[in-house]
Amino acid sequence: MLPIAFHPIYKHPLPEGHRFPMIKYELLPQQLLHEGTAVESDFHAPGMPDMKHVLAVHDKNYVDDLLNLTLDPRAVRKIGFPLSAELIERELRIAQGTILGCKKALETGIAFNIAGGTHHAYSAHGEAFCLLNDQAIGTQYLLDNTLAKKILIVDLDVHQGNGTAEIFIDNKNVFTFSMHGKSNYPFHKETSDLDIALPDNTGDEEYLSILTETLPNLIATEKPDFIFYLSGVDILATDKLGKLGCTINGCKERDSFVMSLCHKLGIPVQCSMGGGYSPDIKTIIEAHANTYRVAKGLY
Repeated sequence: MLPIAFHPIYKHPLPEGHRFPMIKYELLPQQLLHEGTAVESDFHAPGMPDMKHVLAVHDKNYVDDLLNLTLDPRAVRKIGFPLSAELIERELRIAQGTILGCKKALETGIAFNIAGGTHHAYSAHGEAFCLLNDQAIGTQYLLDNTLAKKILIVDLDVHQGNGTAEIFIDNKNVFTFSMHGKSNYPFHKETSDLDIALPDNTGDEEYLSILTETLPNLIATEKPDFIFYLSGVDILATDKLGKLGCTINGCKERDSFVMSLCHKLGIPVQCSMGGGYSPDIKTIIEAHANTYRVAKGLY
């Protein structure tokens, strides 16, 4: 069984011509079902979270402004989505999907959220299509409920997990690791516990070499009892918002390495999809579907 959080609200209507590929949240579950990587019973629709879990990570004034739709217009522009009640419900359900994924990963070894990976959401503001930081909320949930003592966040999106770094800057129970494009957004980087900034056009061989040298040592040193994996597919050479040079196969090998390591070491892992902005939607769906195909082969 692959527990997968998904709700139809994940595919949120956007103005025509918007650069965010919202359609992927509808197409990815369809593809996984069509090819037999997942079955209907793998999917669960998240409800609304207990707000105490959201407020354990996010500033109350910020959350109130989201719920009341009273966010400053400049703050809304920074997020990049038009503000609406449905959008806020979507973000809350995504966060709950990751919370549920934490519980399910503790039972089955792995769990997925079709959306999420909203790592640009800071404690008191959102940016770059991220309003609430789902994996940060999940992390704090595990710690607050003594379901994990030491958590490693492995962020392999092409963009630095700046919001996640800010949220956990002083938390010794959380280790934030971000491997990202050096010259990509965000142009002002925060300080993760470990940042690896890659030069433009870094390809499969170099990317995988750095990752395979870094991650096992990190796990051996930090000894996490839970891992969050942000599996952005914007490391592809085709990506419009990324500047790295990886292939679809290289991206799949990355996923295979991370999940095989978690599986071998018996460390539960929650995966959120993160970014992907290749011009052809088929490329995005193929790369994301590979993450699930790899997991099915392992788990």
